[in-house]
Amino acid sequence: MKIAILGKPFDEALAPFLQQLIDDLVQRQTEVLIVESFHTYLDQHITLPGNIATFRRGDSLEDVKFVLSIGGDGTLLDTVTYVGSLQIPILGINTGRLGFLATIAPDKIAPAIDALFKGHFVLEDRSLIRVDTDPDSFGAINFGLNEFSILKRDTSSMIVVHTYIDGEYLNSYWADGLIVSTPTGSTGYSLSCGGPVMLPQTNNFIIAPVCPHNLNVRPLIVSDKSVISFEIEGRSNNFLLSLDSRSVTVEANVQIAVRRENFNARLVKLNHVNFLSTLRSKLNWGLDRRNPAGIPI
Repeated sequence: MKIAILGKPFDEALAPFLQQLIDDLVQRQTEVLIVESFHTYLDQHITLPGNIATFRRGDSLEDVKFVLSIGGDGTLLDTVTYVGSLQIPILGINTGRLGFLATIAPDKIAPAIDALFKGHFVLEDRSLIRVDTDPDSFGAINFGLNEFSILKRDTSSMIVVHTYIDGEYLNSYWADGLIVSTPTGSTGYSLSCGGPVMLPQTNNFIIAPVCPHNLNVRPLIVSDKSVISFEIEGRSNNFLLSLDSRSVTVEANVQIAVRRENFNARLVKLNHVNFLSTLRSKLNWGLDRRNPAGIPI
């Protein structure tokens, strides 16, 4: 089996868990590939076998069976851009903070790898959002797992985002910006702007304004079969487009449209992990002084 690993720097206390992971994979005679930048970091903190290969963005991962994302949710979002249309299953190991996507705690790495090799998991497809702009802004990596955002670039006055659904005028949002979120991204930036939480398999987008001038303008759920297009205006001639963790500055005359990408991100879910349990855990649902254990009452 061939497994690729991507990751970000981690707390020194987690080094033994990562050493155990590498040792376990080597013992199982796994062919391991590590992204070059993370390989350099790992080599300074744990002992790596000399025969582990490295790869860079753009290198083919076609023969890879699984990809391990070691970090937080941001690392997993970046991992999706390496996998792209290959739809290689991704297992998220959480060495970061919140961990809606990267759900495997460091002390659960060993049983998670064992479950991976025994086939005790399910694959969960997550929809992606695709952004097309003229002139081109994001190049070949014009898709994201969480959200696309249009934002004012600095502390200048708010912007106006004229929004259309399948060519029909929806609204002109006077705001600091506008977010179009996938169901996966509903627990991210959109949530902090008052958007709803959606289950991962919901085939919708959320359109959520950022700090709108008109308080009666609320987040809107639309079908992900729609094409959503935008025109931007404001006192400044430059605006910020953000796609997950990647952002570019554009001029006001840019043409923008978003739609659902024609491939998905494929996440590995172990049998004891599901979205509802993650929601309860990460958002502390049901926990208060009257119910400290979070037991349904």
